Amino acid sequence: MTALPLVFDAPKRALPPRHLADLDPADRRAAVGELGLPGFRADQLSRHYFGRFTADVDAMTDLPAAAREDLAALLPPLVTPVTEQTCDSGTTRKTLWRGHDGTLAESVLMGYPDRATACISSQAGCGMACPFCATGQGGLERNLSTAEIVDQVRQAAAAARDGALGEPTRLSNVVFMGMGEPLANYKRMVAALRRITDPAPDGLGISARGVTVSTVGLVPAIDKLAAEGIPVTLAVSLHAPDDELRDTLVPVNNRWKVGEVLDAARRYATTTGRRVSIEYALIRDVNDQPWRAELLGTLLRRRIGTKRVHVNLIPLNPTPGSRWDASPRAVQDEFVRRVQAAGVACTVRDTRGREIAAACGQLAAQNA
Repeated sequence: MTALPLVFDAPKRALPPRHLADLDPADRRAAVGELGLPGFRADQLSRHYFGRFTADVDAMTDLPAAAREDLAALLPPLVTPVTEQTCDSGTTRKTLWRGHDGTLAESVLMGYPDRATACISSQAGCGMACPFCATGQGGLERNLSTAEIVDQVRQAAAAARDGALGEPTRLSNVVFMGMGEPLANYKRMVAALRRITDPAPDGLGISARGVTVSTVGLVPAIDKLAAEGIPVTLAVSLHAPDDELRDTLVPVNNRWKVGEVLDAARRYATTTGRRVSIEYALIRDVNDQPWRAELLGTLLRRRIGTKRVHVNLIPLNPTPGSRWDASPRAVQDEFVRRVQAAGVACTVRDTRGREIAAACGQLAAQNA
């Protein structure tokens, strides 16, 4: 199989207009000053957007009408829902968003007994070219802006609060596992992390320990993220423990090999004190052999350490027309057993949304 070219730089397409969520608190006050308004209006606006999850200036009745009209310039519409689908008795809700330029991105809101999680996108499309991924097959359109990323979370938080999952609940977890490679949109992704984790009214106030950033293994960016001082969980999409297979399944492996990626994961765990998650999509007759399970467990024990790593097995959600399929249950169970025999924690991810094209990129491909 021939590996597709990797795209680290997004096409030069215009990002949406400046938004409140693109700005840190000091820049918000400066932007309000440019509108001829006192700086404290920025704090009021932030309380509405980040604390009450509203972007409707007409609902901000503590602001004078004239100020509302001016401040609307800092809350331009960014992502508009195109379609929404639900399944799992209403506890899984997938939304397809359209940006100002027509680009499509996806997010999923999932309710569990002990938490509510938003899975969000960091790019429209993806340039990593993993052949079993619907987003990778579609290529990269552009990076999302900081505010486009944050607004997915804000709208998910509002939906959870308003009972979209059944009972009103608080959004507690955010995972960067939707469309795109987050570390390939590094600057905007990190700014979004700060908006998501900063306490209200500066941000949405979600604990950094409830946020996970997934990557296929951009080693320099992993090291850079470790130094940011935001103790989010790092999830490495490994999918194969040997370079020969991973070169094909995850083409970025042609640049940074398995050993280099795992060493970077160890450095991240050491710097942040956070256990690293190893994502492994189990694909029938491709990467599910018992010897690969044993090799995976051995590598993780030696390179990272059993206390600092956890394997998250993902039953593959096949895309229409794909030759890739999920492994049988017996094969999956044996894979788990062999990884655990190496002393490494290994669990199987709860699968959600198969009937609503919930695999990353499927809904966008259907609506393109």
